[in-house]
Amino acid sequence: MRVPSVTAWQVAGWMLRLATAAALAIDAYAHADLVDHYAINQNPGGLSQGDLFHIESGVASLAALLIILSGWRLVWAFVALVAASALAAILISANYDIGSIGPVPDMYEPLWFTEKTMTAWAEAFAIGFAVIGFALASSFRRRPAARQVERREEPVDATATWRG
Repeated sequence: MRVPSVTAWQVAGWMLRLATAAALAIDAYAHADLVDHYAINQNPGGLSQGDLFHIESGVASLAALLIILSGWRLVWAFVALVAASALAAILISANYDIGSIGPVPDMYEPLWFTEKTMTAWAEAFAIGFAVIGFALASSFRRRPAARQVERREEPVDATATWRG
């Protein structure tokens, strides 16, 4: 009987996927939690900042689910893109007053509070984890050779008859 074994690479891959999903979950929760605070910031005829937070929360949740379900390079790239875009939005909106762009409202807010800081760190970690995951994805997916397990076989009495 062959019993599949698990390699250290596979364990490391799962740990990295779970850590990445946790960082994305923090990002998703923080954006969902702050929707009501930013819903009033809206361009006439455009999106509100609350709408953008809803979108970010949903996309981060999707990325977290996908990375748990699959460790493919395409998923790692998607995770990196989601986290990098969210971190870029936080850093730009905190440091530069670029005004509104098309339907996107002016999101300039130089104040850093706990939830915003925690989200920025979670996104930064998610980017780092995703880059590592992308680089090592093929190592995580390697299947080890199955090991042989010794099986005891009982001798069979060929002269015995079966009675049903």
